[in-house]
Amino acid sequence: MSLNDTPQSERLTIVVIGACNSGKSSVINMLADQEVSLVSNIAGTTTDPVKKAIELPEVGATLLVDTAGFDDESILGKERIALTKKALSSADLVLLLIGENNKLEYEWEVELISLSKPYIKVANNKGLRQIDCDGAINVDALHKIGRMELIEAILRKIPSDFASQDLLRGLVKEGDTVLLVMPQDKQAPKGRLILPQVQTIRTLLDHGCMAISTIPQKLTETLNKINGKPDLVITDSQVFDFVENNIPTECRLTSFSVLMAAYKGDIDYFVESAKKIKELNGNSRVLIAEACTHTPATEDIGRVKIPAMLRKLAGESIKIDIVSGKDFPGNVKDYDLVIHCGGCMFNRQMILSRVGICKRDGVSMTNYGITIAFLKGILNRVVY
Repeated sequence: MSLNDTPQSERLTIVVIGACNSGKSSVINMLADQEVSLVSNIAGTTTDPVKKAIELPEVGATLLVDTAGFDDESILGKERIALTKKALSSADLVLLLIGENNKLEYEWEVELISLSKPYIKVANNKGLRQIDCDGAINVDALHKIGRMELIEAILRKIPSDFASQDLLRGLVKEGDTVLLVMPQDKQAPKGRLILPQVQTIRTLLDHGCMAISTIPQKLTETLNKINGKPDLVITDSQVFDFVENNIPTECRLTSFSVLMAAYKGDIDYFVESAKKIKELNGNSRVLIAEACTHTPATEDIGRVKIPAMLRKLAGESIKIDIVSGKDFPGNVKDYDLVIHCGGCMFNRQMILSRVGICKRDGVSMTNYGITIAFLKGILNRVVY
């Protein structure tokens, strides 16, 4: 990945839902201005959600998500509809296609309201046959009529906080010197940086900062070369305690994971939830959630290091479950604590949907970096 690429997790995610043959795929193709989704009169053509990253005029980097019809009555219909509902958890904005299935469309509109999802009703009028629906944007997707009107409606509906999110949240100012401590261990991909590191470097450059990168083994030498006074030190959470012990006490300290927690989720809730860690015991149950679906390494932070630290604290009998990718339970009431990764592969809406599940079920939820800082006794030293 280059510094100029926009990852899917940073794109405006627009999920398109509607009944079978309501024109979802045609609307996707019209917006993308290319053939992205298969258009067919056969019900159930779209099965799993189909994603397409595009640059939408005036909107910018966008991820369009086509979904199965919510009236799919095939053998796999229920599973496909479940995937459509799961896709909504990552939606910044939803296009609800209006056709002739008024009852289901109303039910899904109620669902969107309950999820606080901004949405636009779209009537795809084949041959400009008008569909009478108050507030709907009328388009003829096959002939690309109404495209700019729909784009303008999207611009009006984009959540106000979408573009205002800042990975560094006021932690730096122009001209600051920021030291990045980045271990190159077995988990570090050969020949490239991991996504949080790339995003942090790019954000620092955007803020006009001096970004200096080093590895833990060269930390003291690097500090000596810059007179030991960086304005901020950002490290990998795995070496939090090492870095904290080897930088001047006046240096502000944070980690890539903590930055992601503040950028993607509810940082105050995560920090408050960390207090639950000291209450864990051998009878406790913890869920560790990873956004990535990589093959675990022997030094894996989520599957190896954090579980080892929790067992050392609470006892070997503590129950630890691990999920990855989009496999997150819809009910977490059986858990005492949920610990989530930084979520660099997910957009903010996906992380917040999981926060919502935990808050609804009264279960504390925190983050890898915050967990490690708490277990190392340095959480009060960390800025976010």
